[in-house]
Amino acid sequence: MVDLVGQYKRIQPEVDKAISDVLESSAFINGPEVKSFAAELATYLGVKHVIPCGNGTDALQIAMMALGFKPGDEVITTSFTYVATAEVIALLKLKPVLVEVNPETFTIDPNEFEKAITPRTVAVVPVHLFGQCADMNEVMRIARKHNLRVIEDTAQAIGANYKMKDGTVVKAGTIGDIGTTSFFPSKNLGCYGDGGAMFTNDEELAKKLKMLANHGQSVQYVFDDIGCNSRLDSIQAAVLRIKLRHLDEYAAARNKAADFYDLAFKNITQLKTPVRNPDSTHVFHQYTLVMNGVDRDKLREHLSSKGVPNMVYYPIPVHLQKAYKHDRYAPGSMPVTEHLCKNVLSLPVHTEMTEEDLNYISSAVLEFVSN
Repeated sequence: MVDLVGQYKRIQPEVDKAISDVLESSAFINGPEVKSFAAELATYLGVKHVIPCGNGTDALQIAMMALGFKPGDEVITTSFTYVATAEVIALLKLKPVLVEVNPETFTIDPNEFEKAITPRTVAVVPVHLFGQCADMNEVMRIARKHNLRVIEDTAQAIGANYKMKDGTVVKAGTIGDIGTTSFFPSKNLGCYGDGGAMFTNDEELAKKLKMLANHGQSVQYVFDDIGCNSRLDSIQAAVLRIKLRHLDEYAAARNKAADFYDLAFKNITQLKTPVRNPDSTHVFHQYTLVMNGVDRDKLREHLSSKGVPNMVYYPIPVHLQKAYKHDRYAPGSMPVTEHLCKNVLSLPVHTEMTEEDLNYISSAVLEFVSN
């Protein structure tokens, strides 16, 4: 699904030197590379503060800790997402309230978000799924109307642009109170281990986020809050500095692959190609088809027999997972999400794809669908 070896080979001299420099310096934790990466990412995103941390899940958790939510407070997010989004809400003794997604873009349905708001609601976590932004104009309008905090889950859409109602264009993750991301190796901006970050334009929130990620420590051995230990190490930061310089190039390569697939499947009624949000660019962390009358399991078997990687993101929605079982979440309670989970299929889309790869993959899909 992603060719990390091929990607590494193309930037190997830069990466090897960057890692070697860290080894020579032995500044492995909170070294100059971490500070430089945070500053460079802030410049790229057009945001005042970037606070690196250990991984994307930590980023979500620390963001909620910084906003001071109390046990029992409700946080709204979608059920069609990776479980980490809901997991951190539950871990903090908050109440995850799961809602439907837009069937076209797979991101949070603003109408369903607003309907789910109660007096206990304190925040919403829109997930920028598969590489494009949620409907942030509507999300922000509703959040402001109800005095709610907004935490953007940007793990799959870093680098995407979003057009606000006033015509300004901003980066994913810089619209709400706090943006979060993951640098898991397969992400569009991925390191060679675990890593994550939080973004904000709020000075006080930035101080709080930084403190909470460092054991709640304001100055050395002075602990103002109960925090956690979540750090991006210097080797990962060094790798990310190199990759950040190539991020827009990577997005262009992914879009080129997506455009190829779109054209290949254009007139195939059994396959619904990804719909772009008109206000957002798409960085194609995943290229996800929706099956229409196609036996997905048999198609997967066919593709695997041809050596074509494929994945289902996500086979079981969060609201039907045992860990998140609740009376309000009976099977059938979220028909859009449940339909997607039964019918989506993601094809390889990454920075190293050749036209030969794309021809082979699309032909394998068409061979099955046309029979």
